[in-house]
Amino acid sequence: MNAINIKEKFQLFDKQWHPHQIAVVDNMQVLLAKIKDEFVWHSHENEDELFQVVKGTLYMKFRDKTVTVNEGEIIVVPKGVEHCPTTKNGEEVHVLLFEKLTTAHTGTVQHEKTQTEYPKI
Repeated sequence: MNAINIKEKFQLFDKQWHPHQIAVVDNMQVLLAKIKDEFVWHSHENEDELFQVVKGTLYMKFRDKTVTVNEGEIIVVPKGVEHCPTTKNGEEVHVLLFEKLTTAHTGTVQHEKTQTEYPKI
């Protein structure tokens, strides 16, 4: 058991839209990701997803609205809800994700941004 320095972990990778695992809590994983521009519209049929913005501003697009998530805030996307994380004006945003180990990166959608393995850092 050691403390995990999130800022130091973010310095270990540059690739955007490629989550890195920093911890496992029971059947949940804690991931860090750097994101920029628009992701992929997708949903997770059986899993909720928690996003915490560590740096920048995240715009979580839903089919009926967009929610602004500022630095230091979280948003929980309920299972089955289609969403598309987005940033604006070329800003790179750093997020911490908390989700089940079984959560597929882009749900059932296959896209060039889809990741099937998350490096452990």
